[in-house]
Amino acid sequence: MATITVTPDQDTVLAEIHIAAPPERVFQAISDPNQLKTWWGQKGKYHHTQIECDIRPGGKWRSAGAGDDGKKFEVSGEYLEVNPPRLLVYTWDADFDGGTATTVRWELRPHEGGTLVKLQHSGFAKQPEVSKHYSGGWPTVLAWMQAYVETGETVETRKPGA
Repeated sequence: MATITVTPDQDTVLAEIHIAAPPERVFQAISDPNQLKTWWGQKGKYHHTQIECDIRPGGKWRSAGAGDDGKKFEVSGEYLEVNPPRLLVYTWDADFDGGTATTVRWELRPHEGGTLVKLQHSGFAKQPEVSKHYSGGWPTVLAWMQAYVETGETVETRKPGA
């Protein structure tokens, strides 16, 4: 289970989770568009229809999808740092969060036979209420990724509400 905190200034969401797999495997899950599309989402909530990644510093990424209500969404950004299998940093611009340009940082460290994942999502100072949305969402996303990496669970096989 992920631990989650928000910095006192509401600028940054911090999360940690232990994954029972090596950093190389976790890095693949968070950087390969085919794998991302397989695990990131939930029946009854939303699903991705397209994910594109040019995974190199300066490369662009884009994800598009729809909620079960049919409402479409898009999230995109640019890779700032790519150091497999230890670090992945990119900008995050979601059409559903008021235009707040933010940064997501994934740090992966070998830990107790697996990987300690440290996620930092920052840049909410101008819209601190948006950080509350993400502090509620990232634990779910990290749990989905953990289940995918550890057991092969996908959007299609995951039980609703899991």
